[in-house]
Amino acid sequence: MTKRKAKPTQQKQLLFKRISIITGKVILWFILVSVIWVLAYRFINPPITLLMVKRNWERKADDKKGKIEKKWVKFEDIADNMKRAAVAAEDQLFLKHIGFDIKAIEKAYQSNAKGKKVKGGSTISQQTAKNVFLWPGRSYIRKGFEAYFTLLIELLWSKERILEVYLNVIEMGDGIYGAEAAALAYYGKSCKNLSRAEASLIVACFPNPRRWTPKKATSYIYHRQYLIMKNMRRLGPLDF
Repeated sequence: MTKRKAKPTQQKQLLFKRISIITGKVILWFILVSVIWVLAYRFINPPITLLMVKRNWERKADDKKGKIEKKWVKFEDIADNMKRAAVAAEDQLFLKHIGFDIKAIEKAYQSNAKGKKVKGGSTISQQTAKNVFLWPGRSYIRKGFEAYFTLLIELLWSKERILEVYLNVIEMGDGIYGAEAAALAYYGKSCKNLSRAEASLIVACFPNPRRWTPKKATSYIYHRQYLIMKNMRRLGPLDF
């Protein structure tokens, strides 16, 4: 007896079923791995980020030596001035939201819709998720992953841990990453001893740290510093 060949409709159903099973397994494994990854970084300090790797490749392409200056410091060893300056400049609702500032996102969308200068509405949590777990760049796919990892770190990390990681991995100059490396490079001291003016000037350069530097601050950067210090006074103490 010869076996009957599956009808085209049955073949499509079988193919769809197989694809669904494979897709489901991939999604399940991705969720499992990402949760373990985020949980691990709750206790283990991220050794390197994709941005650091990218910047080093760019330096090599320009016939420059690789450069990654970074030194991890614990949350309690980062000056309160540095923490407050970052929150005042980047995310004043950091302690209140669960990863996203809806109003800031709406403002950024409206501004970008006008076709003018691109503005971001990313919170400190979103920036941390992007810096630690994702690749540099702008795309809807990356934004989707960014939202996912933002929710994960908000669920699995404390606010202290999010801010600690953020201030230890963020780019603060050409080959300079984190508050400690920046404080040593620009002021020759530990970030534990940064004054309000010093911390706010470092943070004022965050939007483009390879173009702007506290050592050669422009009038625009000094104006940003003034606004950040003003916001720091409004913030008051950070109650974690």
